[in-house]
Amino acid sequence: MKQAEAPPDASWSGPSHAGVKSPSPIVTPDPALRFAATAARLDQLAAGHPMEPWLRFVARLSRAQHAVATTLAPAAILSAADVTRATEARLPPLAADGHPRAPSWREALTTLLNHISVEPDSPVGANTPVGANTSVGANTPVGANTPVGADSSAKNLHETPLPPATLNAITQLRTSDTTTLETLANNFLRGHIPLSDTAATIFIVAALQVYFTGSAARLAASDLRLLEERALCPCCGSPSVAGIITATGLIPGTRYLYCSMCSTAWNHTRAVCVTCGGTRKVSLQGIEGDPGVVKVEACADCHTYSKLLYQVRDTQVDPYADDLASYGLDLMVSEEGFARHAPNPLLLTGDSEEDIG
Repeated sequence: MKQAEAPPDASWSGPSHAGVKSPSPIVTPDPALRFAATAARLDQLAAGHPMEPWLRFVARLSRAQHAVATTLAPAAILSAADVTRATEARLPPLAADGHPRAPSWREALTTLLNHISVEPDSPVGANTPVGANTSVGANTPVGANTPVGADSSAKNLHETPLPPATLNAITQLRTSDTTTLETLANNFLRGHIPLSDTAATIFIVAALQVYFTGSAARLAASDLRLLEERALCPCCGSPSVAGIITATGLIPGTRYLYCSMCSTAWNHTRAVCVTCGGTRKVSLQGIEGDPGVVKVEACADCHTYSKLLYQVRDTQVDPYADDLASYGLDLMVSEEGFARHAPNPLLLTGDSEEDIG
């Protein structure tokens, strides 16, 4: 429009919002969707996969987690003062390795074991809480708090009987006292798992994920702050399991990292190494000829990598399921001398007694 020219009388056709928008820095989880979405995605990815039995087992475990999360709903309850003190000190309010866990996490473990122990094609046993719902309907919408546009349905497929080693681990946990269970949890959270406890620790991890996810869901994202160490979860301080490059939302193409424990998502700048923060020698790698849903961001400065999942390639992508199903990519990158920035907690390797000290 020229100087002194009359303004146009047409209506504004630009964006309805004012100013420059930025992605939400932190997104807290929805326990009613988190585990059902993972179970459904694992069932989808498992068909014909080289790791099909393992993916089917984790899908079954995720359905048990969903049942616990939507019935017992174990969680810590933090006061506003506790959250404020932590965030002002730039610390995670639910620090996984220092948080005094509520006893409800052990109740979650008991209920989870009851659910996963139900034999295939048998009715829900007497030990299962009344009214437990092990699935989310196929038409359940993904919540506004979830950047991932995954279908949250989790249908029960035919499941094979659990192998003897798994049943032995379940028996071990059911006969363990409180001190033993707390020790198993502490060992996992501190990164030192005796080889003899590896099988049992899988179920400890599953119960802790439900507990921390429920705890994070009780917090308001607006009360949290990103940590100075951006690779760690602002809610519980755990590392991420993978990152999602969004295809929808206010700013498509945003990267969110997803916490391996409490399922919180937080924004992390793209093309910046998750481990060292470097930018000069960061590159994307993938498997030639595949759809490109999963790639790794490798850093030649610190020789670590993290996974990126592209929602534009598959709207059903799930950070927890797709990370497990793309384990072959981990093997490929590790052969090139890169170490993963943090392990997936469901892919455990035990330590020798000498390592633990």
